[in-house]
Amino acid sequence: MERTGTIAQRDMSEQLLDSMDLEREKGITIKAKAVRMAYQAKDGQVYEFNLIDTPGHVDFGYEVSRALAACEGAILVVDATQGIEAQTLANLYLALEHNLTIIPVINKIDLPSARADATAEELERLLSVPADEILRVSAKEGIGIDELLEAIVERVPPPSADPTKPLRALIFDSHYDTYKGVVAYARIMDGRVTTGQPLLQMAHSRRIEALEVGTFAPKMTPTQELQAGEVGYIATGLKDVKEVAVGDTITSADNPAQEALPGYRPAKPMVFAGLYPTNGVDYHLLRDALDKLRLNDASLVYEPESSAALGFGFRCGFLGLLHMEIVQERLEREYDLDLITTAPSVEYQVLTKSGEIVIVDNPAKLPDPDQIEEIQEPWMHISIYAPKEYIGTIMDLVTTRRGEFEKMDFLDAARVLLVYRLPLGDLIIDFYDQLKSRTRGYASLDYTMDTYRAGQLVKLDVLVNEEPVDALSLIVHEDSAYSKGDALTRKLKDVIPRQLFPVPLQAAVGNRVIARQTVKALRKNVLAKCYGGDITRKRKLLEKQKAGKKRMKMIGNVELPQDAFMAVLRLSEE
Repeated sequence: MERTGTIAQRDMSEQLLDSMDLEREKGITIKAKAVRMAYQAKDGQVYEFNLIDTPGHVDFGYEVSRALAACEGAILVVDATQGIEAQTLANLYLALEHNLTIIPVINKIDLPSARADATAEELERLLSVPADEILRVSAKEGIGIDELLEAIVERVPPPSADPTKPLRALIFDSHYDTYKGVVAYARIMDGRVTTGQPLLQMAHSRRIEALEVGTFAPKMTPTQELQAGEVGYIATGLKDVKEVAVGDTITSADNPAQEALPGYRPAKPMVFAGLYPTNGVDYHLLRDALDKLRLNDASLVYEPESSAALGFGFRCGFLGLLHMEIVQERLEREYDLDLITTAPSVEYQVLTKSGEIVIVDNPAKLPDPDQIEEIQEPWMHISIYAPKEYIGTIMDLVTTRRGEFEKMDFLDAARVLLVYRLPLGDLIIDFYDQLKSRTRGYASLDYTMDTYRAGQLVKLDVLVNEEPVDALSLIVHEDSAYSKGDALTRKLKDVIPRQLFPVPLQAAVGNRVIARQTVKALRKNVLAKCYGGDITRKRKLLEKQKAGKKRMKMIGNVELPQDAFMAVLRLSEE
C-alpha cells in the first residue's frame, strides 16, 4: 500500500489492516480486510488491484473459502523461518480448488534464522514451480515488493466478468456500522450495482436497498456504482449482521439473476461453552455485551441458560477454540466484564429408545442413561506437519486420544505429514497444547469435519462437597472415564482453596463414584491454650471442634475459582 501510494507515509503504521488490539498482540488476522490500489507497472499501464486479506486460522475456513471464490489469484506467503505449516497448506488447497493462480512468496528473508533456500525447495516440490519463480521478499525492509507487484500484473488474469448480465455479487464478509447498518463486503461477479438500487438476497429472498456503495481505499470511499470485476461494499441499512450471510448472492430486485453463485452454507458452531458473570448482577451487562459483539460477528451463537453452581449465564457456540478465546477476551477487555467460562464441549447426537434424535451441546442436558440407545460424536480429519524426529511422540499422543491412523507422507528428508481421524471431543481438550509441547513448537495442525460415529460414551459428573456441579460435567469415552475422573479430581484439589471444613471431590459415572480426593480443612489449634492438665479437657475441646466442623460442612458453601472450570483443559494423562 505504501509502494502504490494508497496510503500516505504519515498515515502508515505497523499492522495497518489488523486494527484490533487482539490482532496486533497475537499477530493474526481475525476479520477479513479489503483494499483497492492503483499500480503503475513498468509497461506504463495503470492497473487496479483489489486485494483481500483473509484470516488464516482453520476456525475461519468457510470465510476464507468465500474470499477465495471472489478472487482470480492468491499470494501464498510462507514464513522463511518456519516453512510450510498445516494451515498454509489447507488454504493453498482451497485456492487450488477454486482454480486460482498461485504466486508463491517467501517472506522475512532478512531475519538471521531465515531458511529461504530450504523453504523454496519445499514450495518447489509442493507446487511444481521452478525455484527461480518463487519470490523472496521482506515486507519489513521493502525487499522484493516491486518484483511481487510486477508478478501480480504478469501472472494473475483479469476478472472474467460480464457487465451486461443481471447483477450477481458474492458477499465474502460484513460488519456493522452505526449509521449505515450492516455493510456487506462484496465482489461484483456480473452486472453492476448503483446507490439506491433495490436488491435481493437470493439465499433468504430478502429485499434490501443499496443505501451506499463504494470501495476500500483502505477506508470506505463512496462511489456512484460498482461494476463487474470490482470489489467494494454495499451498505444495506439492516440492523442484524446475521441477515447478511457470508456466501450469499446479491442480485437486482427488478431484474434478478436466474441462479445464485455456488458455495453458500450457513455458519455452524463446532465448540460450545457456558459464559457466566462472576457477579450475578452483571448478567444484563453480559447480555448487552453479547448483543453488541454479535453485530460484527454473525457466527457467534448464544442462548440463555442457568446453572445450579454458577447462576444465570449464556450457552455460546463458537467456530473453534481460537474463536472462543477471541470472544472471551473481547468481552472482558472491551466491556470490562469478569467472566467464568466453562470447559468447552462439542455437539453430540443422542438416539433415545423412543427413536428420537436429541442434539446435546451441554453435558448437563444429557438424557438419563436408561433412555439412551446410543450416542454419536463428531470425528475430525486431522493433518499434522512436523519434523520427522517427533513421529513417535505424535503417534503416542494421537493414539491415547482414540485417534485412527490413516497415512504418513514424507514431504522431504526432514518433514513429515501425518493424517489421522480423531474425535472432536478429544481434540479440543488440551490436544493442541500437548502437540506443541511434545514437538517443541515445531508441529502444526489442521482439521476438517469428517462424520458422526456411535461410541461407548458416558457422562462424568463431578461432585464438590457431595453436591454435583453441572458446569464441570463431561461426556467421555467409557474406557477413559476413570483416568479422566482421577486426573480431574487431582487437578481440582490443587485449585480449590482450603475451607474450614474438609471438602470431598468426587468423580462419578451414574451412581458409581470412580475417583475421589479431599481438600483438607484449615485447622485451628484449639489445644494451644492447654499447657498441661487432664487429657479429658483436651478431648472435650477436640470433640467440640469436630462437631462444629461437621455442622459447618452441612451448611458451608464452596466457591469455585475460574481455574476449577478450566482444569478440564489441562488434564494430563501422562
